[in-house]
Amino acid sequence: MADNKVKQIHQHKQSIWLDFIDRKIMNTGKLKQMIDEDGLRGVTSNPAIFEKAISSSSDYDADIKAKADSSLSDEELFFELAIADIQQAADLFDPVYNDDVVGADGYVSLEVSPALALDTEGTIRQAKNLWQRVDRKNVMIKIPGTLPGLPAIRAAIAAGINVNVTLIFGLERYEAVVEAYLSGLEDRLANGESLSQIASVASFFLSRIDVLVDPMLVDKGLKDLKGEVAIASAKKAYAIYQRVFHSERWQKLADEGAKPQRLLWASTSSKDPSARDTKYVEALIGPDTVNTAPLETIDAFRDHGVVIDTLESGLHSADNTLNQLHHAGIDLQQITAHLEQDAIEKFNQPFKKMLAAIAEKRAS
Repeated sequence: MADNKVKQIHQHKQSIWLDFIDRKIMNTGKLKQMIDEDGLRGVTSNPAIFEKAISSSSDYDADIKAKADSSLSDEELFFELAIADIQQAADLFDPVYNDDVVGADGYVSLEVSPALALDTEGTIRQAKNLWQRVDRKNVMIKIPGTLPGLPAIRAAIAAGINVNVTLIFGLERYEAVVEAYLSGLEDRLANGESLSQIASVASFFLSRIDVLVDPMLVDKGLKDLKGEVAIASAKKAYAIYQRVFHSERWQKLADEGAKPQRLLWASTSSKDPSARDTKYVEALIGPDTVNTAPLETIDAFRDHGVVIDTLESGLHSADNTLNQLHHAGIDLQQITAHLEQDAIEKFNQPFKKMLAAIAEKRAS
């Protein structure tokens, strides 16, 4: 389907991943169809996605029943269910992983427990455990880019684990995430271990920024900047990416086989009903990046998306947007810190709800 607009994005050196997973989409052949027809290059999951899949369907009931009387905790049982799904999805994406440049794409992401978002050692232990248990080269373990998450990211990379760094909202934190990635590679190299099999993405969250900032802009008389701050931040992040991954420090690692840590645009469904539903895809199409989108956004883009290079244009405009924000007294760093805390809670709530659903199903 050469005219498939989702598939055309790959011609612009950007990969589209699906921000959704459940057993139905795999067992009905829908996911395989999207790989073939849309050129889908990967999958991301999170606690909210799994909560919906387990709580709102009977697809997992038989497996829960089979282990209902086991000594597994509800959380341990959840990870058994999730690992089985991730393995199945990873196997579906194996041909993508082995396509042309091996390891360029085809990744499926599984997140550590959101309860560990501020626990460095707990995150490291669980990341290693999940990596070993999933046992697929094309899996990424999602670790939040919180301050306690940074040393965990470095340790996981040094241990040879593919990492999807999640919950990045601000530019300062993004720079710290990149530093953790480079340091992890350097640690691994110092130990005499290979860098060529390691892959990582840094997930920069978008629409949640605008949801919080837009009302402030209206209050400050800057309503013409509504819906522009997240995109401006993303373009500034991409400028950081280009600087770091063209540096002399990076070249030494690249010479040893290291791959750049791609920026991944996350939270890409538009929350503003007056905006285009394809907004956060169309505005950030460019090379060496990933956009992970929910089913509805991918369907919308397939129907009426516009495919042109946009990421590398308008950097001056992005600077201007962020400068106006600063002069209006809107502290973006404070806002992104709030968003991080809020996001941790928003992932903890569905995780707890899902564990309660598993407990209820076990009891019945």
